[in-house]
Amino acid sequence: MPELPPELMPIDPVELRRLFGGECDFIAGAPVAAAVPPPQGPEFGFVGRSNVGKSSLVNALTGRKTLARVSHTPGRTQQLNFFNLGGRLVLVDMPGYGFAKVSKAQSNSWNKLARDYLRGRAALRCVFILVDSRHGLKDTDRDVMKLLDTAAVSYRIVLTKVDEAKKAELATTQQAVTDELKKHPAAFPDIILTSAHEGTGMDDLRSSIYRLI
Repeated sequence: MPELPPELMPIDPVELRRLFGGECDFIAGAPVAAAVPPPQGPEFGFVGRSNVGKSSLVNALTGRKTLARVSHTPGRTQQLNFFNLGGRLVLVDMPGYGFAKVSKAQSNSWNKLARDYLRGRAALRCVFILVDSRHGLKDTDRDVMKLLDTAAVSYRIVLTKVDEAKKAELATTQQAVTDELKKHPAAFPDIILTSAHEGTGMDDLRSSIYRLI
């Protein structure tokens, strides 16, 4: 029987739990590009619209409740937050975009910070663009996708809040996103369905990160 390609090889669930449930240290918060810390390992960014559930997902990914700040007020992540996971990799919680109730100047500042980081970080292995499964891709998501295509940074779409989406709507959104990804050279062709509330897709997300370490 032929061997499976590396991207399809099963990963020991014990190893996944050991890594993502182990020690996780806050490295730094960078409100401007000059404050971004030196690389400490392969980095994985998480970005999305301000109300997409990004902080909840980062917490669920690591089995914690308070690693990333969770708030009912969109736009609470106002800097790049770096977390060292077991000395093996670094998670980067990025400022949200879209609905944050902040001044235009502050919003432009956050967007510039994200662009500067995404364009010039050699340690960045993959960016996970979080998209609300109830709404699908928006123009702001597409702007980030175009930026990553231009910078040749690999990215993957993660649909969030699938527990809140109707089954038919979820299938339609999933197909529409999959079709659109075919137009983007830096995008992974498949997407990950997640629910931070129910834990859906967390092992898939962990496995996708683990394979890129």
